[in-house]
Amino acid sequence: MFRNYLLTAFRSLARNKSYTIINIAGLVIGIAVCLVIFIIIRYESGFDNFHGKKDRIYRVMTRDDKGNTGSSVPFPLPAAMKHDFPTWQTTGMFSLPGIQVVIQEENGGPVKKFREARGAFLTDESFFGIFDFPWLAGNPATALQQPNSAVLTKEIAEKYFGSWEKAVGRQIKVNINNGILLTVTGVLASIPSNTDFPLRIVIPYKLTGFSDSKDWITINSNHKCFVLLPPHTTVSALSRPLDAFSKKYRPADNKNVQVLQPLGDIHFDNTTDNYSGRTMSPERTKILWLIAVFILSIACVNFINLSTAQAVNRAKEIGVRKVLGSNRWQINMQFLLETLLQVITGMCLAVIVAAFTLKPVSNMLGISLSLELLMQPVILLFLLVVTIAVTILAGFYPALVLAGFNPVAALKSRFSAKGKGLSLRKGLVVFQFVIAQVLIIGTLLLIRQIDYFKKTSMGFNTTTVVDVPFPGDSAGRARTAYLKDRLMGMKEIEEVSFNNTTPASADNWWTGFKFDHAVKETEFGAISKFVDAHYLTTYQLPLVAGRNISSADSIHEFLINETLAKKLGYADPRDVLNKDVDLWNGTLKGVVVGVTKDFHSGSLKEAISPVFMANWKDVYNTVGIRMAASDMPATMKAIGRIWNEVYPDFVFEYQFLDDRVASFYDEENQLSRLYRLFSGIAIFLSCLGLYGLASFMAVQRIKEVGIRKVLGATAGSIVYLFSKDFIVLIAVAFIIACPVTWYFMDQWLQQYTYHISIGWWVFLAGGLGAVIIALLTVSFQAVRAALANPAVSLKAE
Repeated sequence: MFRNYLLTAFRSLARNKSYTIINIAGLVIGIAVCLVIFIIIRYESGFDNFHGKKDRIYRVMTRDDKGNTGSSVPFPLPAAMKHDFPTWQTTGMFSLPGIQVVIQEENGGPVKKFREARGAFLTDESFFGIFDFPWLAGNPATALQQPNSAVLTKEIAEKYFGSWEKAVGRQIKVNINNGILLTVTGVLASIPSNTDFPLRIVIPYKLTGFSDSKDWITINSNHKCFVLLPPHTTVSALSRPLDAFSKKYRPADNKNVQVLQPLGDIHFDNTTDNYSGRTMSPERTKILWLIAVFILSIACVNFINLSTAQAVNRAKEIGVRKVLGSNRWQINMQFLLETLLQVITGMCLAVIVAAFTLKPVSNMLGISLSLELLMQPVILLFLLVVTIAVTILAGFYPALVLAGFNPVAALKSRFSAKGKGLSLRKGLVVFQFVIAQVLIIGTLLLIRQIDYFKKTSMGFNTTTVVDVPFPGDSAGRARTAYLKDRLMGMKEIEEVSFNNTTPASADNWWTGFKFDHAVKETEFGAISKFVDAHYLTTYQLPLVAGRNISSADSIHEFLINETLAKKLGYADPRDVLNKDVDLWNGTLKGVVVGVTKDFHSGSLKEAISPVFMANWKDVYNTVGIRMAASDMPATMKAIGRIWNEVYPDFVFEYQFLDDRVASFYDEENQLSRLYRLFSGIAIFLSCLGLYGLASFMAVQRIKEVGIRKVLGATAGSIVYLFSKDFIVLIAVAFIIACPVTWYFMDQWLQQYTYHISIGWWVFLAGGLGAVIIALLTVSFQAVRAALANPAVSLKAE
């Protein structure tokens, strides 16, 4: 019996090749998308799961009195926490935004220079007791005990020394504290790519004065603290001790408290930053799951629609089987077996498609998805679940319909494809296009929001300015005047400024300060930028009150933005001029001489922050260069030649300011590319099903079309006959999709301080696009039917 079912299934599938291909193609695409999304979610969910004690590791967070939580902590906090909570393992960690590494080859070989833009971290020996990074050489407990030590990853050790085995004991020179020699004491094995700690070089925390700091106001986004709690510790019981700890050390008028965040929550928290620069919010995970389910549902809907539409062609077969004694269960099994064969075929092809798409998807999202992920046991379990689910979803209803045929009516050819089956097919077409139009309209709004980010002014010039790090030690700063003379000697260079950061940066320092001779610091901090007198003209930041800072090195003066003036209580920016500002108990003092127009110091996702700028050449490490827009590649080559003359031992590395600003929106751009891809797949699958239904309708109504043509119907009227029902269904789908899309996209836009308004034309464009695509799909079959010779279709009548 089973062999008979199998042969019948193969013959039926071979006899209806076009419908079989459409069904399998839809299943291949649907299952492949579902599989790729599952792999993405699996990858993102696995961040830092390789740490054996991950359930006891927490990040220390700072929460203000308004409930806002940040991942940065004051510099004295790690040392204080070690003292007050001796049973915890505590480590401070600081990500260096960019370091220069110089290596002297053995036996007098040439000097090699490297610059690591990311991946250099300051921490202490507790770090490797908390986190379980794999080691190739060295002792995790002692590798960072000596101040002049360094731990490298395998990839970096091979980059510097050719082989990681040669690294231990060798020396590297880094541009910290006017240049310092470090001895390599350990090498880490390759670190999994799904980690929020992308280590490359690890250097002792004690090289800096962070642990000796007494400033509980100043914070930097790169400075964080992690703790390992003793076994069986209940985090909820630590609330009161942490409150007491915060009150003990914070200034009296500061209401910030410390809270703990589990390591497993860090990657899914998109409200705070982490060292990888990537997050995967729970909302985004849900959206990806929904897209996977929706696209797989569209493929199943295609299968159901085409299977039930073809039911009339198999009515006599079912009638004969019933007359010969087949019961409903046996007929159900036959058609479920047909479905299973198609699903298994689709599944095998989907795995191949998914394997080939992993690399393009990895490049699109900036993550590392390898073929090894396809070999995990959980993937096989996932494929088994999908196979069973799709077989039941796609095969159960058609099998139920076919098994329910009346044998007498079936054998007399009185069975019709109309009635309840037709209503269901219409409902499923509406369902498909609701999903497709939600994705299309949502993607259009996402693209508009990203375009808004790109086109909205940051408040300064971003188009023709390039920033180049230079050696921030005393020797490097001593050559800045010569560098500027050489650069300004080029006719293409319009202005040059030395500073410690650009107007907009992902690595901002929030600094506490005393204002107007106050005894205590203000209740809030401000972003600090240290700049020279040419900063405003280089970045074209306009003043609204006062004057620019002095170019004299002996005089410290301050510029503030409008937002800081307002936070200090001055509605008129002129009133804040000549007020005293004191940083770090007199380390840097001066008066406010000017107020700049507000500008964005970060992305447009957040509100404008309070900012002050002061001239302090001791911390300059970047040169900003504004140039003419013509032939910029040639200008950069000329700058590079000058650079190698002035700083022969320092790598010439640069970043255009507009590229830096664009990087703020990498996550949104990745999301946009992903949604565009899935929207295209959804509309393609919907049209694939529409094409199959239109093909079936053309066959079913071939005689009707012939009679209409004999009676004088035009080709246009025939096309209209075929198209009108589908257009009505798509219009109904549009009416349903609009409020659904508006609700979810409005919720999404609210997370941004600056965002677009949802215009009606986006919905109209999405709806018209869906109608046009559907019309083109249906019209192909409609035109073929309209142009067919009626004599051929009516010759048997």
